[in-house]
Amino acid sequence: MTDDRIDILSADALSEQRALADELYAFAGRWGIELGWHYILDLMWILTELGPLHEGMTVLDAGAGFGVMQWWLAEHGVDVVSVDKVSRAELSVRFYNRYAIRGLRSEDLLPRTTLAMQRLGAGDIPGASRAFASLLVSQLTPKAAGSVTIYNQDLSQLDAITDGTIDAIVAVSALEHNTMEAFPGVYDELMRVLKPGGVLLATVGASGGEDWYHEASSGWCYSEATLRRLYHLSPEAPSNYDQHDVLFEKIKGSDELRVKLAPFYHRMSNSGMPGGVWDPQYQPVGVRKVKATR
Repeated sequence: MTDDRIDILSADALSEQRALADELYAFAGRWGIELGWHYILDLMWILTELGPLHEGMTVLDAGAGFGVMQWWLAEHGVDVVSVDKVSRAELSVRFYNRYAIRGLRSEDLLPRTTLAMQRLGAGDIPGASRAFASLLVSQLTPKAAGSVTIYNQDLSQLDAITDGTIDAIVAVSALEHNTMEAFPGVYDELMRVLKPGGVLLATVGASGGEDWYHEASSGWCYSEATLRRLYHLSPEAPSNYDQHDVLFEKIKGSDELRVKLAPFYHRMSNSGMPGGVWDPQYQPVGVRKVKATR
């Protein structure tokens, strides 16, 4: 038996897990985070697979960017290691009032006083001083039970993280942005930091035929055979790829996903859905990989 699995995601989850979907929509809206067209399905699948969240649990958010997953996990008591090669050193001060945030290394995050002064425009506004910024920052009292540790680093070089110290790893539509040649190094590094028995949960793009590259999202869409190879899944690991076409039709026919298409799709001509025209080109899929205990 194996806990490894491949799950092509279904639009049915929106009705089957209505409460969770609504909570995630509201949470993202509270922070002004616009979700990619399938991200609500990605988030729901990952959170369901993670199971009960608890204080003291350590989760690495791989390719976190400025996304919602890290904040949701911290909101529920998890200590998050937020990794992305895009720098978050100037993370908005507004997050500090809710979450305990630090940089894994000194260069990963600017001091909060510096951030506050930048937001105040201390160089331009008379009376805005370092003392005032320090006073402002001193009023920021984190309220969420969890924490977020920022690590601005490529996923293939997690040198600052010790072997086997992460309880679980999540990746929301992130790992497919690696080249086929670079992915094995990323996978090996993620497995290195994951505890034995820990789980990697990644959502990526699925292809019902051959692997292909989606230019607009700069990401690969994978065949079942490629996913099994890249994530070292055994032939016995269950998969629902035989339902790819049926589930893809449900995605394309989802009124909810169409209506809730984020505004940035309407603003951007290279977003994958220019002008906000609903036209999914691929099917999201979740990969569950458990690290062996011996």
